[in-house]
Amino acid sequence: MAPMTADRRPLLNRRLAEFGTTIFAEMSALAVRTGALNLGQGFPDADGPEEVREAAVRALREGRGNQYPPGPGVPELRQAVAAHQERFYGHLGVTCDPDREVLVTAGATEAIAASLLGLVEPGDEVIALEPYYDSYAASIAMAGGTRVPVTLRPGEDGAYHLDLDELRDAVTDRTRLLLLNSPHNPTGTVLRREELAAIAELCRERDLLAVTDEVYEHLVFDGEHLPLASFPGMRDRTVTISSAGKTFSFTGWKVGWVTGSAELVTAVRSAKQYLTFVSAGPFQYAVAEALALPDAYYTALREDLREKRDLLSQGLAEAGFGVFRPAGTYFVTADIRPLGAESGLDFCLGLPERCGVVAVPTQVFYDHQAAGAPYVRFAFCKRHDVLAEAARRLKGAG
Repeated sequence: MAPMTADRRPLLNRRLAEFGTTIFAEMSALAVRTGALNLGQGFPDADGPEEVREAAVRALREGRGNQYPPGPGVPELRQAVAAHQERFYGHLGVTCDPDREVLVTAGATEAIAASLLGLVEPGDEVIALEPYYDSYAASIAMAGGTRVPVTLRPGEDGAYHLDLDELRDAVTDRTRLLLLNSPHNPTGTVLRREELAAIAELCRERDLLAVTDEVYEHLVFDGEHLPLASFPGMRDRTVTISSAGKTFSFTGWKVGWVTGSAELVTAVRSAKQYLTFVSAGPFQYAVAEALALPDAYYTALREDLREKRDLLSQGLAEAGFGVFRPAGTYFVTADIRPLGAESGLDFCLGLPERCGVVAVPTQVFYDHQAAGAPYVRFAFCKRHDVLAEAARRLKGAG
């Protein structure tokens, strides 16, 4: 075989050249290597409801889903998703046809990728709220789009805020869609009714589509979750995405879904069918049962995480961090400057050795990394005893 030459064409597609191993994989590997408490990656350290796990076991034993499930998802889950939307948002006018307007995906990550691949043409601009979940940038790149960040900025009230004027100014004749995440990871921002109304008005005025990542819809502690699709004129413009992982604490099952008009769902399915084709057959039946759990489950989940948010936030404040209290999700952002540090990346790389805790540097979620440099993200979807121990250890973080 001829030796490789220095001018050989790079193996990696240029669209993905800026993306390496995800920060979550890197920091979780660091946690394993050092034996540190992993508050970096957003997965619970305990399984969800026993009855949901048993539903998956029952489906396996009964042979349901052990072979390829239907491409759009098993009917039971599509019906359960439609029922969930009407149950929680029907009073806002949200309904969907389980046969034409629901698509099951391999988690929300595939739903995002398939939505962008199905709706974005090369050269289209996609606006995303910065800091953003890292798969957003990669999915926009794979679709050949151009990402345009609009930055959420921390305020003196201890929360992050969207500048609607900046959002309007970001829209050009090349803008195809807005990629929104509320409740927002990593900042914990929950977009308010007036903000969503302004976004809906902008979409109507400029003929824009919206893809909304709503996986933390049931994890709102302050305010309320309002689907963008419920606002006037947005039903036929919005692809709504959610998943079972965050709501039921079975992140490894990778069961997500898309809802929207039949035309939009068809466009997403056109891309999705060539990604995983189908996935998680038996788990789809289990998630269908999970979505029908009583209101008491959803309330208990929210209240448990509210307590955990407050426990970790207090611990971070006592350790000397500046704390941005999240209104939703299960992440809290902290400012490291009161501890005399400036680089979140350097801080997080050294934190496991200093005090045995892993966090994620927020700057990796920015195009403008300087804006996120002094901030780090901690996950509080862990057991109370783990969070209490992490808070104790973090007192030596400075």
